[in-house]
Amino acid sequence: MVVSSMASPLCTCMFQTPGRKMMPNSSKCRNRGGFKSMMNHIESFEEFFGTDSRRFCIFGSSRTRRLISRASSSEEVMAKKKPLTEQRRVVVTGLGVVTPLGHDPDIFYNNLLEGVSGISEIEGFDCSQFPTRIAGEIKSFSADVWVSPKISKRADKSMIYTLTAGKKAFADGGLTEEVNRGLDRSKCGIIIGSALGGLKICTESVAALNVSYKKITPFYVPYVSTNIGSAILAMDLGWMGPNYSSSAACATSNFCILNAAYHIKKGETHMMLCGGSDAAVIPLGRLGGFSACRTLSKRNYEPTKASSPWDTNRDGFVIGEGAGVLLLEELEHAKRRGAPIYAEFLGGSFTCDAYHVTKPHPDGAGVALCIEKALEQSGVAREDVNYINAHAASTPTGDLKEYQALIRCFGMNPELKVNSTKSMIGHLLGAAGAVEAVATIKGS
Repeated sequence: MVVSSMASPLCTCMFQTPGRKMMPNSSKCRNRGGFKSMMNHIESFEEFFGTDSRRFCIFGSSRTRRLISRASSSEEVMAKKKPLTEQRRVVVTGLGVVTPLGHDPDIFYNNLLEGVSGISEIEGFDCSQFPTRIAGEIKSFSADVWVSPKISKRADKSMIYTLTAGKKAFADGGLTEEVNRGLDRSKCGIIIGSALGGLKICTESVAALNVSYKKITPFYVPYVSTNIGSAILAMDLGWMGPNYSSSAACATSNFCILNAAYHIKKGETHMMLCGGSDAAVIPLGRLGGFSACRTLSKRNYEPTKASSPWDTNRDGFVIGEGAGVLLLEELEHAKRRGAPIYAEFLGGSFTCDAYHVTKPHPDGAGVALCIEKALEQSGVAREDVNYINAHAASTPTGDLKEYQALIRCFGMNPELKVNSTKSMIGHLLGAAGAVEAVATIKGS
C-alpha cells in the first residue's frame, strides 16, 4: 500500500497498484544519489516486494489490466448487494506536472531517481536582503503550446502552471480535441486549488494602487482568485461539470483530489481534473512571509542539502513552486474508451489538528486520526501498507510529530518505507500533494 502526502489541515489519499517498483526510504537518498542509490541499501525491488501483482499501494497504479480483470467478477457479486452508485470505482488515467525537476512526469520522476536537486539560489529577483536565498525555483519554462499568449502575458504564474499541468494531464489521458467533443462534458469537472492564488498579481496591484487606482489591471479581481485556473481550464475544454477550488494550505491538492473522487463515486461526473498550483517564490510571498516566521532553512551555502527531512541538522523547509494535476475517471468509463490506467483511488480522509496556526499537535493526534480514517475508508489493513510519501517538510517539530504519528499508526512494520520528495524539490505549498501523488504513482 502507498499513502500520499499529509499536511495540516490534514488530508490523506490512498491509491492501489499492482507490484511495480516502490520508492525506497529517503533517509539515505535525501540528497546523495537519490532514490536510485538506495538500491545499495535494501534488497532488490524484486526480492523485497516479490512478483505478486496483487500487492496493493494506497495510490494504485496499473498500466496492466490484470487488476481490472480480477475485480470484474467481484463487481458482479457486489452488484446484487449494493446500488450501482456505491460501486463506482475511480482510477487515475492522466498525469501532468510543472516542477523544479522537469515538466513531464517521466522526466520529473527520473530526476528524483537520479538524486537531482531542484533547489538552488534564487535568480528571479534580488534576494540579498533575505536570510534565505534559495528555493525550488523553476528556471526554465515555456507555456507556448498550452496557454495562449494573451493569457500568458496577463496571468500569474500559478494560473499558467495550472493550465499547463491540467492540459498535460488531459493529453496524457489519451484525450484529444476530437475525443473531447465526443464526451458528455456536463459530466466532466475540474477542481484545482491553490494555497495563495495570484500572489504576484496581488503585489503588483498593491504597488499600482500607491500611484493610482487607475493603474490597477482590470484583470486583478479574477486573476488573483484561487479558482481562476480551474475556471479558465474549463472554458478551454468546454467542461461543464463541478468547477471550484479548495484552499487548505499544504493539504490543498489532497483536498481537491478527494473531492474530485467523491464527485465520481456519487455518479455526478465521469471524469475530473484535480490537483494544485502555487508560485510563491517572490519577495512578498512565502520567502518574505516565512522568513518573518523564521521557518525557512538558512543553509544558503549548500542549497541541495538544505531541505533535509528527518535529518538531525534540519533547520526549516525550502520553498518551491509548480503544479500537479491528475485526471481521475470512473473505471468503466475509462475501460470503454481504452484509457491508460495508472492507479486506482481507494479512499482518503480529511481531519484538522484544531490546535495551533503553525505548530503540529503535540502528540500528532490530527495526523494519526487522518491516517486511521483513510485506512477505514479505503478498506486497507495497516499491515499491508509498505510505502508512505510523507509530508515531512524538514521542520524541526513537524517532522518529529509526523514520525511519531506514523509509529503510532503502523508500529514497527518491517515492510514500511517512508520518503519525502520535498528533499529535492522543496515545499510546493498548494501543489505539494498532487506533485507528490504523481511521484508516488510513478514509483509504485
